[in-house]
Amino acid sequence: MGTEGPPMLDLLGHQFLPVDMRTLSGTATLGLVSRPESVRKARDFTRSTLQGWRLPEQFDAVALVVSELVTNALRHGVRARSADYEPTAPPAVELELMRCSRRLICAVRDPSAAAPRVGEMEGAAESGRGLHLVECFSDNWGWRPLTGTRHGKVVWAVFRTG
Repeated sequence: MGTEGPPMLDLLGHQFLPVDMRTLSGTATLGLVSRPESVRKARDFTRSTLQGWRLPEQFDAVALVVSELVTNALRHGVRARSADYEPTAPPAVELELMRCSRRLICAVRDPSAAAPRVGEMEGAAESGRGLHLVECFSDNWGWRPLTGTRHGKVVWAVFRTG
């Protein structure tokens, strides 16, 4: 389901995260195409990864954040429409989960270099709340543009574990 390889945050450098990446004990990565069902696929991947890491109690908060970050990446970070989907195209968005000592990191890469924007929360509006939810349910979050041969940005969230 996921892939193995160097964590995408290795490509960014570790100084921007409030965790010691030398304690990295596991990574799981999933490429996602620009389709609505990708959000459900990301949640399912998160559930199975957390179960494998024996962290099922983290699922509710992490799944909510994964859903918001993947939705934002697909809605705002990917310019292609679903009708433009090609089965051989590279993933539009990547989700990576990383387990460190007493921390879990969720990172989502998309091809846009534009900074994520925290929307205005107006009354009963159903949009614009995503990053507010990420802020409420994670212990920390942020973003960073990619450099070098990779284009776009990574938006990440950190969760404390037992």
